[in-house]
Amino acid sequence: MSGHAARSDLGRLGERLAREHLECLGYTVLARNYATRWGELDLIACDGLTLVFCEVKTRRSGGGSPWEALGPPKQRRVRRMAAGWLRATSDRPHLPNLRFDAIGVVINGRGELVALDHVEGAF
Repeated sequence: MSGHAARSDLGRLGERLAREHLECLGYTVLARNYATRWGELDLIACDGLTLVFCEVKTRRSGGGSPWEALGPPKQRRVRRMAAGWLRATSDRPHLPNLRFDAIGVVINGRGELVALDHVEGAF
């Protein structure tokens, strides 16, 4: 398996675990991997009061912190993509609150979850 394919599989696993985590908390996932001209929004969810744009970062154990890739440039890009989604999605829920969350997922060499950290209002 190529490095890109392995990273892609790892990313998909992390996003699935993050989606399941949000659903267990009572969120409804409205969109996954929403493509825009600036990139992709990982998860868009709501809980009836808050619309959440969630960035998911997945790493292997010992592969560094998931948060390393969520600096100010990435945060600006996610905000730009969210604004595009809001403009383009007329059938979306109109809720009183909007939030940007981050979920960091760490997976061991056997493909098992080691840690999942959900930061509400991460940026």
